[in-house]
Order: sequence, then C-alpha cells, then structure tokens
Amino acid sequence: MVKNIAGLDGMVAGQSAIATVGKLGQGLNYRGYSIDDLAKQASFEEVAYLLHYGYLPTATELHNYIDRLYNLRTLPPELKQILRLIPATAHPMDVLRTGCSALGALEPEISFVQQYAIADRLLALFPGMLCYWYAYHLQGNEISEFTDQRTLGGHLLHLLHRALSGLQRHVSQLEIEMLNTSLILYAEHEFNASTFAARVAASTLTDFYSAVTAAIGTLRGPLHGGANEAAMELISRFSDPEDAEQQLLVMLANKEKIMGFGHRVYRNSDPRSDIIKQWSQKLATASNDVGLYLISERIESVMRREKHLLPNLDFYSASAYHAAGIPTPLFTPIFVISRITGWSAHIFEQRADNRLIRPIAEYIGPQPRPFVTLDARG
Repeated sequence: MVKNIAGLDGMVAGQSAIATVGKLGQGLNYRGYSIDDLAKQASFEEVAYLLHYGYLPTATELHNYIDRLYNLRTLPPELKQILRLIPATAHPMDVLRTGCSALGALEPEISFVQQYAIADRLLALFPGMLCYWYAYHLQGNEISEFTDQRTLGGHLLHLLHRALSGLQRHVSQLEIEMLNTSLILYAEHEFNASTFAARVAASTLTDFYSAVTAAIGTLRGPLHGGANEAAMELISRFSDPEDAEQQLLVMLANKEKIMGFGHRVYRNSDPRSDIIKQWSQKLATASNDVGLYLISERIESVMRREKHLLPNLDFYSASAYHAAGIPTPLFTPIFVISRITGWSAHIFEQRADNRLIRPIAEYIGPQPRPFVTLDARG
C-alpha cells in the first residue's frame, strides 16, 4: 500500500535546481547562494535575474535588465478599464489574480518562446496594477503607473504612497532598502503551496498566465501568504508589551492559533526572520515609534518560552511593512510582486522537463455495493 502522508509533509514531489529550503533543518539558498549573502549584498533585480537565468548578472546585464523592466511598466488601457470595474470591496489579492488573468487575454502567450518576456512583463506590471486600482477606489482618481524610480522596491513604494495620499509622500532610502530586502526574502521558497500549484498547472502545458493565476489564488489563503496580514492583526490588538503577554497567555490557554510562528520545513528557525527583524527595528528606531516592535519582541519571547516556537518571515514583516506606511491589506500582494520571480523560475523548469503531475489518493469511502433502484429506496 502507498504510504499516505497528510499534506504531503516531507514527501519529495520532484526535482529542482532553483532553491534549497531547510536543508539539514535550516538555511535557504537560491541557486546555491545563501539568503544571508543575497539579502546583504544583492539588489532584488539581481536576485530576480539569478532565479530566472541561473546566474548573477554582470553589471551590463543588470543595467539592461533594469532598463527592460522599467520600459515594461505601461498598463494597457483595457486592463485599466478592468481594474476600475473591480469593486473597492475586493481583496487586493483578487485584483492581482484578476489582472493577471485579464492580461493573459489581452497579451496572450502564443508560444512558450515568450515565457521569459511574459515573466518580465508581470514583474514590471504588478506594482502599477495594484496601485492603480487602489488609488482609483481610495481617491476616486486615476494615477499614473510611472515613477522615476528604477528599482522595483522604490517604484512600488512611491506608487503606493501616491495612491494613498494623491501626493508624492517622501519615501526614505531606509524604507526602500527594507522593501528591497523583503522582496529578496520572499522571492523563492521551493515547493511551497503556491509554487507547487503553479507547477501542477504548468505540467498540463497551459499558458503562463494560467499557471501564475493558480499560484496567486493559492497564495491568497491565510495559511500561506495571508499569514503576514494575520500577524499584523495580532500585534496591533495589544496596547503595550505587558498587555501582549497577558492576552497571549490567555490565547494559548484557549488553544488559539498564533500566526507568524513555526514553519513546516524549518526544524530550527526560519533564516529569513532575523534579517527582516533587524529591518523592523531600524525603521521603528528611525521613526521614533518603537511600540509595535517592542510588542512583537514580547510576543516572540512568550512564544519561545511557552511553545518553543520561533517567528517565521511573516511575523516581523508585519511591523516592518507597517513602519514603511504600507496598509495591511497590501501585505500579501507585495508577496506576489516578489514571488512572481520564483513562480516564473519554476514554470520555466517544469516546462523544460515536463511530466504531468498526477498523484493518487488513498480511497477511504464505501466498499463496492449494489445499486438500488429508485423505487426500492422507499
């Protein structure tokens, strides 16, 4: 009998040369490079290039790649019309899912030869797609999808604060550097749920947009991408560290799930957590508003003491994003804007050596039984 593993926990479902996650219980590497080195020394665009092409770009290659992304930011008029029709009550993840699907109809993939160009187009467009819709329903006005920021992190933050205020809020270099680091940390994570969904879709030889749409829909779930939003909801309910500890102990006694802690793969700690924690502290200190950071630290301490659980990337991302003025409903869409790089790399890899992904299920239903006619059922 085939062994049944709930949630496919620990099961090898394929081969990949893109990343190693939790090898020997810890660590994260993209194409052999440590996440610590990438977060400290690389730009997000360098990491995107690395994931897509398998090697770090030269200075000329990076310059040309940034130019290419910069020139792909124009939203099609038809897509803008669709974005205006999506109601203000929609979750921002629905906007990116719908926008991606719509773009697949407006700029269809005719041949797999187009896949790298489509990956670049989605990476370049997602910030404008999200912020255009957000501004339209928040302000009732259309905003330009263009900024003079060449990096995606700077572009996204400037667009976002234009959408929030209608004016160009000052965005600090510290905020841009934090977001650049965050995008690197979220870019790739092996066969996580959304990536696996993208590979399952790609294995049917569907178009690129359909595979990415499947991934976005999967990431929308609170047990995957939505965890950073849930972490923000948690830390924002407490007035101070003492209040956080008292209420958290009650929550734990009631066996409530505390989002942002533990990880399916890492047996020790999430190597990304300490990196984003440092940025959360830097931004809190720079703004002279350390309240949420101190609450987060106390929650971390209680969870370590009471449950022997350590924070994952989502936990301190919440306070870091909040310190940069990013609204909570946009936390998970930023995850999409980063992870499109990893999804794209996996779609390329799946297509290069494809076999339809079709596991089997262990049947636990009724044993064979005779059909009873309608008259005989009483």
